[in-house]
Amino acid sequence: MGQNHVVATLKNAIAADRVAHAYLFAGSRGTGKTTLARLLAKAVNCTNPDPAMRPDNTCENCKAVNENRFLDLIEIDAASNTSVDDIRNLRDKINFSPSQGRYKIYIIDEVHMLSTAAFNALLKTLEEPPSHAIFVLATTEIHKIPATVLSRCQRHEFRRVSVDEIVANLKYIVEAEAIQADDDALTLIARQSAGGMRDAQSLLDQLSSGGDRITLEFAQQTLGVAASQFVLDALSAINDRDSARGLESIHAALDAGADPRSLARQIVEYLRGLMLIQMGNINQVEATADVKKQMQTHAKSFSTGDILRMIKIFNHAAVDLRGGWQPSLSLELALAEALDVPSESLQIAVSSSSGTPSQPKPKVVADTRQGISASRMADQPQVGKEAAPHPVEKSAINVGDIIKAWKRMSASLPKAQANLSALMNSARMIDMQGSTLILGLASDVLVSKIDKPDQIEAIQKLIKDEFGADVSVRCVVTNAKGKIPASVAQDGMVAAAIQHGGEIVDTQD
Repeated sequence: MGQNHVVATLKNAIAADRVAHAYLFAGSRGTGKTTLARLLAKAVNCTNPDPAMRPDNTCENCKAVNENRFLDLIEIDAASNTSVDDIRNLRDKINFSPSQGRYKIYIIDEVHMLSTAAFNALLKTLEEPPSHAIFVLATTEIHKIPATVLSRCQRHEFRRVSVDEIVANLKYIVEAEAIQADDDALTLIARQSAGGMRDAQSLLDQLSSGGDRITLEFAQQTLGVAASQFVLDALSAINDRDSARGLESIHAALDAGADPRSLARQIVEYLRGLMLIQMGNINQVEATADVKKQMQTHAKSFSTGDILRMIKIFNHAAVDLRGGWQPSLSLELALAEALDVPSESLQIAVSSSSGTPSQPKPKVVADTRQGISASRMADQPQVGKEAAPHPVEKSAINVGDIIKAWKRMSASLPKAQANLSALMNSARMIDMQGSTLILGLASDVLVSKIDKPDQIEAIQKLIKDEFGADVSVRCVVTNAKGKIPASVAQDGMVAAAIQHGGEIVDTQD
């Protein structure tokens, strides 16, 4: 189902008796690769005198394939038969003539799992196959298949099955099985399956085991999918710059049974819909009329750049493993980053409680010949010709050494402090002012999460153990995004400007 472009090609090849000796079926899981390979095996061995009618499901060979007793159909799981010896064993047996049909069909599933030596052994067989042998290689990761193997196969790409096609199949199943299910619930199942027909059928089987009618609410609760209202609330909070309401929306969804990664994927799907609306493709958005109306409002509220940025942020949260022990952490970090609006202004160590206005963003020219190593730019109004930096007390600890050791120190924390480790890795700015370590984070939310006595004490202990010095720690909000080039001194003026939001616009050798 949903692979008409492949089916039509194979039908024409069978009708014309021009079947290839090696096929490669590539596509995501549950799209019908192995099923079509079995159908091909049945068709080439069907005894119906009219090639266009094969397979007819009435001849002895077709019945044998249907009942899994056709000796000339050999299925090999490459995931558990990866060695060169397994392929050599296949090569030794392939020269024997078919027992029942005209062709021996070898289906090698997940072929990308074969070792390099096994691929080389298989290549020889693909180069000079016996006239009675047909290979069908199936894979979900075609990029792992050697080019030499690809060039010897007829390649067919299996696309993800559309939501409408999956829903149509699910409706057929529920009618045939006398299952009571709402259309909205079937649509949700189709969307959750991500284009895999097998996944959709498995989810339907899971929900039907409850015995009651499959409603949208029941499907959402069982599959751990947040209702669209939670997603709408979260996006509205981001639009209003209301971090508290955004966190409440996320936690309300999680408390209702939503899976964090599933919620992140739903937010990405919603943002994708906004992008499609902005591009004039509202017909491609799969949503109810009420949700589409809200999406059109949001599409006008956000810029295209904001939407693209948030898609990347929440898509990362959907696959982030840092929050394994704390499920909500990845979503909370994503929300905090989404609320952080990229600005052209320079915010110099503005704490969450400070009202200091931001200053124009400095344009820094780095002169690598002179190896700039001036003192840190703490609390100065701007960097440029008009205002020279006011020197402050230089710390005994080199800030460059702290930056280099930062990831190692965060990684040394025990698993019980994985939350702190993730927050430390979210720091955008690391600076020393006297004996005070300044940590710059993207938003008030992140500052409030890290600025706690036990966590500050843990950071101080890390510094003490690493450098043998006692420091105090201050957490502030910063918009610093720049990376310090290797050619720039880590504790110099240029590094300080970058960490405080500056931007290198030119480098003179």
